[in-house]
Amino acid sequence: MGAIALGSAPAIAGEIEGSVIDATGTAGLRAVEVEIEELDRKAATASDGTFRFVDVPAGTYTLRADYIGAQAQEITVTVPPTGSVDADFTLAGLDGQILVVGQRANLGSALSRKRAADTVSDVITRDAIGQFPDQNVAESLRRLPGVNVLNDQGEGRFVSVRGLDPELNSTSLNGVRLPAPESDVRSVALDVISSDIIESIEVKKSLTPDMDADTIGASIEIETTSAFDREKDLLVAKIEGSYNDKANELTPKGSIDFASRLGENVGISGGVSYYQRKFETDNIEADDWTDDGGTPYAQEIQYRDYDVERERISATLGMDFRAGDTTELYIKGTWSQFDDQEFRRRLTFDFGDFEDDALPTFAGSTATYSSDTAEFTAERDVKDRFERQRIYSIVVGGETEFDSGFFAEYSASYAKATERENGSLDPTQFEQDFEGDSGIVGDELLIGVDYSDPRVPLYSASGNTSGFFDPAGYELKDIELTALSSAEDEEYAGQFDAGYEMFMGNASLTVQAGAKGRFRKKTYDKTVEFYEWDGDGDYTLDMVQGYQTFDLIGISPLPDFTAPTEFFYDNFDQFELQGVDTAFDSSVEDYRVDEDIMAGYVMATYDNGPLRAIGGLRYEHTKNDIFGNTVTLYEEDSTLPDGTTATDDTVVFSPVQYEKDYGHLLPSLNLRYEVQADVLVRLAGYRSLVRPKLSKLAPRFAVEINDDDEIEGEFGNPDLDPYEAWNLDASLEWYMSRTGGISAAVFYKDVKNYIVDTVQEGVTFNGIYADEAVIPINGPSAEVFGAELSFSQALTMLPAPLDGFVVQANYTYTDATGTVPTDGDVSELRKITLPSTSKHTFNAVLGYEKGPLSLRLSGTFRDKYLDELGDEPEEDRYVDDHFQLDLSAKYQLTDMVQIFGEWININNAKYFAYNNLGNQRNVYQYEEYDWTAKFGARVVF
Repeated sequence: MGAIALGSAPAIAGEIEGSVIDATGTAGLRAVEVEIEELDRKAATASDGTFRFVDVPAGTYTLRADYIGAQAQEITVTVPPTGSVDADFTLAGLDGQILVVGQRANLGSALSRKRAADTVSDVITRDAIGQFPDQNVAESLRRLPGVNVLNDQGEGRFVSVRGLDPELNSTSLNGVRLPAPESDVRSVALDVISSDIIESIEVKKSLTPDMDADTIGASIEIETTSAFDREKDLLVAKIEGSYNDKANELTPKGSIDFASRLGENVGISGGVSYYQRKFETDNIEADDWTDDGGTPYAQEIQYRDYDVERERISATLGMDFRAGDTTELYIKGTWSQFDDQEFRRRLTFDFGDFEDDALPTFAGSTATYSSDTAEFTAERDVKDRFERQRIYSIVVGGETEFDSGFFAEYSASYAKATERENGSLDPTQFEQDFEGDSGIVGDELLIGVDYSDPRVPLYSASGNTSGFFDPAGYELKDIELTALSSAEDEEYAGQFDAGYEMFMGNASLTVQAGAKGRFRKKTYDKTVEFYEWDGDGDYTLDMVQGYQTFDLIGISPLPDFTAPTEFFYDNFDQFELQGVDTAFDSSVEDYRVDEDIMAGYVMATYDNGPLRAIGGLRYEHTKNDIFGNTVTLYEEDSTLPDGTTATDDTVVFSPVQYEKDYGHLLPSLNLRYEVQADVLVRLAGYRSLVRPKLSKLAPRFAVEINDDDEIEGEFGNPDLDPYEAWNLDASLEWYMSRTGGISAAVFYKDVKNYIVDTVQEGVTFNGIYADEAVIPINGPSAEVFGAELSFSQALTMLPAPLDGFVVQANYTYTDATGTVPTDGDVSELRKITLPSTSKHTFNAVLGYEKGPLSLRLSGTFRDKYLDELGDEPEEDRYVDDHFQLDLSAKYQLTDMVQIFGEWININNAKYFAYNNLGNQRNVYQYEEYDWTAKFGARVVF
């Protein structure tokens, strides 16, 4: 944000300009605290290590440069009555350590930037040779205080801050707000972006008026490299292999990263990264839990065998220009592609008829389902799905700073995210019904399910099992072809900020204002086609049979990975399109939302010795144009709108459109007070908002009317209001040594209008009556309060060789509660923890760095959280605790070559989601992935 100085300068005053670089001359040091001791005026160095003091009265002064991990340095300068004087520093690490390479460099940079920040924030950075701790942005953020990551298939994907839902965060890359490739969320899955192209990630937990206000958790700001940030050119190549123990596959990973100055006034930087990952997941899912007869059991159990290949390509390119002494310009582009080829084979038991007087029998922890008691179905299917996500952005902008004190910042940007799938068979499904009506003992099929391990219910087959294990007995049910699934999310933005600063003795007051426009469009278009076999004879499983890779239990026979897809396309003319199902599913999910946000703000920054105060007011106006469809399925013998009776299943489709607009005044105040040289106190209060998921907002109205004219519906809600929150933060930071820091923080959030899905009965919604409907609504209110503790220290005070240890640990407590309707009754509320909110999170890192060797053991813990609401409290879905250990090792062979290895998920941390029916944990979903190892070499040219 640019600042423009208001007021008159002293009659006789000059300027001090300078830079701070590391002793090796590699790079400028960011966030160095430079102080004019006689005037008690301070400045923090910019990303290129430069600093500037204006309107300094003529005279001789002592300048002090202070950076965590380095010895403070002082120099004396004489400021002329007019003009400027240069003051440059070169800082060295403690005990001869290189200040910009390794774990200590990461720690020193992160703590220095935290100390210099205007807001409550935390930072993670890479070092001067491009070393970042983890494989993607989400995994890297896991190490910061108050930050945890929600995994997908064993890899970090969505970021949770202070235990809150990832939907409550905002994410930007080089100042560009990132759109979401998925059709149903605003939050960005950060596994799309490789850490190899990233310079730093800052998590801002309080807001200033010049920032976009759409966050309650945090604003996650990702930056790529600038050539002006370095004194020496950079060229790094990395090549490695990745091995997953469960998949027994070795796959490649590599990257190239560079930065170079093309003369004094032009710089270019960029990089490209490639990563292929093959892995397997063993999954068990159970649903439709009931306790008829007094003992909980599932009416549907699935054994899922995943074989996945993911390919990630990321690239960045930027240029920086100095247009004279007053202006710097830049252009930066990023591009990321994430391909996901997923094969999922599945054995499903449908025990839906086991209820009332036809219950399974129980012996200890085992439930036995007999085909003589009720009919049940065994389904064996395969999903063959290829999905591609892309995120790309470009931003042009600059900063102009005049000698008079005026300066401004300006930028224009474009970003687009897409997710596309076409031609996937999801799934090809074979099934066989089992119903024993012979009355002969031993003629029935018995399926026993052992629930003794609540995470892993395992089945056994006995009795007449000949048909159960015979692939020829499973006939094709249907094929679901995703002809097209295309989500697009794009945003244009432009902003201009300006200000003016005046001095009052040793104090300064900066007043600034700005405006920003964001113009977003998100669309989703889905075409799905259903096919049944219409050829000669039967299409049975034995014609496309494969083998299982599932390790928990035998689930064969299963379809092959690709044979069903090949058979479908080779024999396409022998399949019959199911028109009704195709028409319904192809219309019901389509939507488009246009969202225009116009914002303006005024802000003042007051600096006086140890105090900095930043306050002001922001206004954001939001306008939405929302498009969707009302799609109604009338089953045969139901009553059509004209009063006649449907002679066949009938689909009626009609487009709908809504408009809405609203505005918010958003005040904020951030106080930073330096109690003493190494102790800071921060206080922050601000108002913010989070707009509803566009998919929840979209008027997608799906209605089904059965032959008894009973109506079920699932509705989007264009009347949803945004989350609104008042936020308070307070923190204490103690930088107790040259190599460490301790911080403690408390926070409180009063959240209104949080959004939950409800099941309502006998409701009329937007003119549509339903006997039962799923509708997202705004909850009345919620409160969030909590505390953070963080400790970081390089143990250089210990005797050798123990002086190489580095310790980092942080803990966050979050209490987030709200109320929701009970069983859809808005007049009867029950208390819940907010979805995706973990009460306890803990991260710890033990590092060691001495000579050419660097080791790091890290552990991360996340408490259980509410994932989804059920119809009743005991049916709510919870995700269990998660604890994961990772280990990395590096060894510097020569000045140019480093070898390294990583061991990820050492303890084979698993995923477990459950309900509490019958006062016990009952599995909804269980997954295990095993560990992954990486090894390779980094070469610095």
